[in-house]
Amino acid sequence: MNISIILYSSLQLTFDAHWRAGQYVGVVLMVVVSITVPENLMKKFDSFLKTRGYYSRSEAFRDALRSLMSESQQVEKEWGTVVATVVVRYENSKKDVTTRLVRLTCDCDVIVKESLQRHLDDHQCLSVFVAEGTVQRIRSLAGRIRGMRGIEQVETVLIPMQEGRLA
Repeated sequence: MNISIILYSSLQLTFDAHWRAGQYVGVVLMVVVSITVPENLMKKFDSFLKTRGYYSRSEAFRDALRSLMSESQQVEKEWGTVVATVVVRYENSKKDVTTRLVRLTCDCDVIVKESLQRHLDDHQCLSVFVAEGTVQRIRSLAGRIRGMRGIEQVETVLIPMQEGRLA
């Protein structure tokens, strides 16, 4: 059973009755969040939901958020210094994206060791950054890139190091 309450027209809270093994275990306060997603990505996500057995988009998003946060916390606990690749796909039509990425590379030259740019087609480009530093600094770099307009996808691969050598 869901009961929704709208507060201040921008915040909607949902009270969701939770059941485990057929037993009522209480009510959980849920916050309704509105996000903007490209139509083609939403279609792919809906197909994904069906293959994984999710009963709603909300449940799949909650599961994805839990997994993302859990993975992030585990990596930060266990790893100190890492080497990483940050792979970025972006729209070629947004000419200033390349300039902003180059500036960011210069700002982060302590951790960014190498970079490579490649035109994929008339509409898309790919940049690859090789970086070394703490997990937090690498994630900060990736976050700054994700926040740029025109960025379509950012993927980060982290490899742990021990005492200046790869683990």
